[in-house]
Amino acid sequence: MKQTHKEIQNWYKKHGRVDLPWRMTENPYHIYLSEVMLQQTQVKTVLERFYFPFLKKFPTLKALGEAPLDDVLKLWEGLGYYTRAKNLHKTAQILLAQGSVPTLPSEIDRLIKLPGIGNNTAHAVAVFAYKKPLPIMEANVKRILCRLHRLKTPTDKELWELAYGLVDKANPFNYNQAMMDIGATLCTPKNPSCELCPLSSICKGKDEPTLYPTKKKRVVPTREQNIMVSVYNEKLSLSQRSGKFLHGLWGFPATEVPLCASEYIGEVTHAYTHFKLICKVYVYDELDQEQEHYFSSQEIRKLAISKVDDKILNLYLDMIK
Repeated sequence: MKQTHKEIQNWYKKHGRVDLPWRMTENPYHIYLSEVMLQQTQVKTVLERFYFPFLKKFPTLKALGEAPLDDVLKLWEGLGYYTRAKNLHKTAQILLAQGSVPTLPSEIDRLIKLPGIGNNTAHAVAVFAYKKPLPIMEANVKRILCRLHRLKTPTDKELWELAYGLVDKANPFNYNQAMMDIGATLCTPKNPSCELCPLSSICKGKDEPTLYPTKKKRVVPTREQNIMVSVYNEKLSLSQRSGKFLHGLWGFPATEVPLCASEYIGEVTHAYTHFKLICKVYVYDELDQEQEHYFSSQEIRKLAISKVDDKILNLYLDMIK
């Protein structure tokens, strides 16, 4: 195993993404933020559009915990999976309540108790911020482990046991970063470059790597909604969502049956991870101020709204040009 660890370390020094900003800091908050942003989001997107603006606005856990949720959601706009932002905010508030200078704990059991921090994120913070001799477990690492051991449908428990057995306890930071990079650049889902992989000598699945793991076929359902854009005095009515989906964001309300006097102006579509949404959009000119919150288009741009609501707003603005 020492030789394998050495080959992994050498590969990382030559080919790893060592200059990523969250790999060049020991600040637990910065590392934690990157881990949350990188869930379900590509490195390029996080790096180019979200990581630095978020840290500029909320440079510390204290600043994040003291900020209104609306401000946090606005900075998260376009990144999706808004529950991540809400849990990030909740965690900062919890830690702020525990001390005037909030700090993330280094222990796995304490990290997991915080909102939105699962087993992998807890391990990542412990390893990357506090240099704990632990493995991490994200999609790229799972794929590597499956191929190393020719596993098609392993359980998470099995994978964690294998990960703990393989981890380089002497150099956990570089080891785990290397494993993610190997999975992202060499041990890819399709056309893996096994001949360049530092794990090739111990890989049992290298002859037919794409067999491991078995990819589950997923059928994405389609949902339809009728959206009502109520207009009064050239301003649009929006409400702040209270349900679990897109909670806290402002948006145009859905309706079972469009009002008779409303005008159909078209539809917008948006693909989420688990379903595709089709919104049929109607406009209704109100004679009296019947709703609670009205905003101009310029004011709406300053609110935290979802991507689909942004599409609805653009459809309306195109209609009135």
